[in-house]
Amino acid sequence: MDYRAAFQISASGMTVEKARLDVTSMNIANMHSTRGADGKLFRPLRVIAQPAATPFASTLEAFAPAMPRGVQVSAIEEVDVAPRTVYEPGHPDADDKGLVAYPGVDHVREMVNVMSAVRAYEANVVAMNAAKSMSAKALEIGGNS
Repeated sequence: MDYRAAFQISASGMTVEKARLDVTSMNIANMHSTRGADGKLFRPLRVIAQPAATPFASTLEAFAPAMPRGVQVSAIEEVDVAPRTVYEPGHPDADDKGLVAYPGVDHVREMVNVMSAVRAYEANVVAMNAAKSMSAKALEIGGNS
């Protein structure tokens, strides 16, 4: 059995989950900013993942077993949410009514995203360790004969 595929699948999953954690931490870090370096209001981001193998490549898998497997980040896109407005008349970015626009980052949703990304990352580590121990056991069995 070729264990490289199992390692590749787990590694690609860990890469996607790390990207989710990076994007979520960026969202949380910017949730209280009123404008970025470009002067615009920060918009929350999200990671879009897709299977790494295309449908055509999966058809050819019988002939080319070294085809890439797993998942990959296909895009990081802005989420279309309304900004959160807070009444702060003394703030330098307040409008004529005293309202300040903050990014529409939902802290609870972001923390749930962190927890699910960490759990998925841990599951990929467990799967990789299981494949590693199975391959070590197979080498051990093969060496005794």
